[in-house]
Parts: sequence; structure tokens; C-alpha cells
Amino acid sequence: MAIYHLEAKVISRGAGRSACAAAAYMSCSRIYNDYDGVQHDYTRKQGLVWQQIFLPEYAPREWQDRKVLWNAVEENEKTKDSRLAREFVAALPVELNKVQWQALLTEFVQEQFVADGMCADVCIHDTDGHNPHAHIMLTVRPLDEQGKWQYKTQKEYLCVRGGEERGFTAAEFKTAQADGWEKQYPYIPEKGKKKIYLPPSEADRRGLIRADKHPKSTKYGRQNPIAAKWNSEEQLLTWRAAWADAVNRCLEKWKCSERIDHRSHAERGIDEQPTIHEGVTARKLEYKGIVSDRRELNRQIKADNELLRELKAQIKKLTNAVKEVIPAVAETLEKIREHMVTLQYHLLHNSAEIANTRERFESASPIMAEYKSVKKQLKQKQETKQELLTQKKNTGFFNPGQRKKLDRQITTLTEEIEELKTRKTHLMYKVSCQNETEMKEAEKTLSKMSDYLGKLDTQQKQLNAQLAVDEEEYGETLERVNSEQENQLLEARIPLRSSFYVKIREKLHEIFGQKFKYDRVTLAERLVDHRLGENPALYRERVSGPRREQEKEQGRSQSIASKKKSRSHAR
Repeated sequence: MAIYHLEAKVISRGAGRSACAAAAYMSCSRIYNDYDGVQHDYTRKQGLVWQQIFLPEYAPREWQDRKVLWNAVEENEKTKDSRLAREFVAALPVELNKVQWQALLTEFVQEQFVADGMCADVCIHDTDGHNPHAHIMLTVRPLDEQGKWQYKTQKEYLCVRGGEERGFTAAEFKTAQADGWEKQYPYIPEKGKKKIYLPPSEADRRGLIRADKHPKSTKYGRQNPIAAKWNSEEQLLTWRAAWADAVNRCLEKWKCSERIDHRSHAERGIDEQPTIHEGVTARKLEYKGIVSDRRELNRQIKADNELLRELKAQIKKLTNAVKEVIPAVAETLEKIREHMVTLQYHLLHNSAEIANTRERFESASPIMAEYKSVKKQLKQKQETKQELLTQKKNTGFFNPGQRKKLDRQITTLTEEIEELKTRKTHLMYKVSCQNETEMKEAEKTLSKMSDYLGKLDTQQKQLNAQLAVDEEEYGETLERVNSEQENQLLEARIPLRSSFYVKIREKLHEIFGQKFKYDRVTLAERLVDHRLGENPALYRERVSGPRREQEKEQGRSQSIASKKKSRSHAR
């Protein structure tokens, strides 16, 4: 079915990327990058369905050639960390065919990007028929009417006049200078003091000498307003909403019932927990038989969401159909309790995972920090020793005093180096590593443990929030029963409890596999009953057993009434 996915990326030299390489990859072609002399060849890559370049009005026509376009971008960007292009990766609806995908992308790219002055390079990939998606590469500099690149940012000088400070670009300063505005340059008022920025007229009056020739300016300069708009978070949100609208219009046009939504679960009022991105690495790990933390977390989230959907569907069905029927109310209460026990089990499981992971993390972290410190000291001392050996080699035999002094220093350093090596080996032994390669892996594992703890903490908050929602729903359902029906409700719930007991354990065993613990289910039930104010002993009674005396029945009725009363007071 159609899904919403629109991922925005920036292709930057600072991240080690190249616009030519990205364009060659998505078009399955060969492009030579004139900037760094690297040939990027992806002609053997499979899955290219369609490709097209879209140019605004003022762009040179020769840019219809992908190689010319992206080499022009590379040539214009001079710095080693320049932003070269913006890339969007969008999921395409599987309900449409290739021709419809092309029409959808053409309309969206023309309206949202090309009409705003960007050059767009668009390709569709679909390797296996299950994951059709589009790559959209966009230029990040606006074009002027002559088809030349405009600036991203301009130098902005901070000038003064009459105690007021204001920023001017180089072109603006020519006019401002005639109105009395002056640039500010660094001057040192007295020896040993920090430099200060003054206009030349003030510095000449005080007889100060300029420290250097660079005038005072803003840190990042003045950004081109068009580029600033393209880089803004508001514009990204606009593009995300526009993609959802474009896809939905296309689905409606071709009589498809599916629709997509760019909003988050919270914005749409959906209680379900969103799953996290797994990635190809996590799937490859599981193909090899290694449990992936990301996929494990998603399995738990999907199981929770499935239970939540079942619970909501049952509650809605029972509420609409048999609001006043005691068996229906009893089943609703037991289903809510079942879901709460499942959530409580997840909380207990996560708490144990957090405690175990945190213990290992806190045990290994100081060792790893000390290992890095020792490694750094060792490197410094080895470099110093090498320098001393070089000095000794260059010291002649007719300078025995200097040679003895160097020998003493070298001997001392050698002893210190050996001590550090011993300490380094001891630290590696403490974390069960045999060499530096294993230590690097241990460091990566430590970083993953930190991420895992963060994910578990987030899930704990979500589980607790859902428990509170279920508790409120439980109280509202219980209030539908009047005092005359309380004994009937209790007897209706008793036979349901045993079947739900088995169902809970089967469900949890299916989710957690070998990590499942029976005693943890019992503890989860006890905690939920305490939270709901339930008395488990009442539900261990058998409906088919002998009737209790009248006083016992009255005691049950009073117990249920007191629970409802205490719950209403708590609210």
C-alpha cells in the first residue's frame, strides 16, 4: 500500500560527498568530476526506471546534460566544506504505474522547485517491484537573469556612525561611506591589553596603530534571501506537505482509495507508537542469525500496537453493540487488564535490560576513557623519544656531556613508555580485549549501548503513558455498572480470567522468545491489580463451586463499591 516517505539530505564536501558522484549513482551512469579528477562509474547498477533534468527559465540549455550541470556546480563551489546540492528521496505509491509516477514527479518538481529557480535532476528506481522511489537532486544557489550563479552569503562589515553600529555589504558601503559610516579595524590600546575595534578617525585621534587589516564583520555574513528561504525549516515543512498533497491528488485522479499523510502520529491524534528506521544493516545482521536491537525494538512496538488496535476495536464494538450487557462489560474490563499486564511486562523487561546494560556501560566507560588517555600519553612519549634519539645521532662524540644528558632522558622515557605499555595491556585485559582492533570494536559497542539506553528510556515513557490511558479507560468502563449489578459483573469476569491468563503468556512468549520469564508475568499481574485496586483472591473463586454464605456475598459487593468510591476520589 502507499506509504509516506520524503527524506531530505544535503550533499556536502564537508561530509566527503560529491554532486557528480551522487548524480552518477542515481542515474546509473558514468560521470567524470573535473573538480577532483575522479571518475564515478555506476553503469552496472540496476533498477533505473526513468530520468529527467528540469531547468528554470534562465538556466543555460547545455545543463540538460547531467555531466555539464553538476560539473558546473562543482566548479563554482571553492571551499572544502561547500554545500553542493540538496537531495530528496521519496517513496512512490505502488498502486500507480511508471507513466503515472512520471506525471506525478513532473508536476511536483515543476511546481515546488523549478518554478522557484532551482535546477532539478530526477530519477526513479525500482529494483524488485516492492520499493519504488524517486531521487530528486536540486541546486542550492539561485540563478540571476543572465544564468549566472548568485551568492550564498556576502561579507557584511559592521560600521559605526555616531555611536550606532550597522552592517553593510561591500556594495552598500560605497554609498554608506558618503553618509559618514566608517569600518572598524582592530587596534591595541596598550602593550599586553586586548585589541579593540575602532573607526580610523577615532584611532588617529588617540594615536593608535592598527593591529591588522581585517575590518570587523558579522560571523556568517549576510545570506542570500532566496537561499535562506530554501534552507529554512518552514520551507522543508511546506515541501513535505506539498508531496503528500501531490500524491493524494494523483491517487484520487486514478481512482485509488489509498491516501498518505505527512503529519506525525501525535499531530494526527494516533496513540500508537511509531516504529523506528531499521536500515539494511539491521536486516543483514538478522539474516546472519544476530539479533538486531533496532528490529527487536520494532517487534515490541508492533506487538504493542497490535494489542492496542485489538483492544480499541473490541472496546468500540462492545460499547456500540452491548453497552449495558454485563458479559460485554466484563470482557472489556478483562481485555483492558490483559493489555495493561502486557504493557507492565514490557516495563519490567525494559527495566531489567536498562539495569543490565547500564551496569556494563558504567563498568566499561571509565576503563575506555583511561585507555584513550594512556594511548595518547604513550604516543606523545614515543614521539619525544624519537626526537631525542635524532638529537643524540646529530650530537658529535666531542660533546660527551650532551650525549650523556640525552642518554639519561632517553632511559627515563623508555621506562615510562614500558610502564604505559604495561598499563595499556592491563586495561585491554580488563575489558577482555587482545589487541587494538578488539578495543575499537569495544568502543563501538559502548557507543551502541549508550544509544540503546536512550531508546529504552524513551519506550519506558511511552509505555507508562499508555498504562495511564488504559487505567482511565478501565475506570470509565467500570462506572457503567450500577451497584445492583456488581455481583453479576464479578461472576462474569471470573471464568474469563483463566482464558486471558493463558492468552497473555502465549502472546508474551511469542514476542520475547527465550527471554520470556513466567515469574515476571506474575509480578506484572500483581502490579496491575494493585494499580487498579483489584483483589486477586476474589477471582480465584470458581463460579461452579458452592455458594458462599450471604455475609460473604455482601462483603464482595462492599469491596467493589469501596474500590469505585476510592477511584472516583482519586480522580
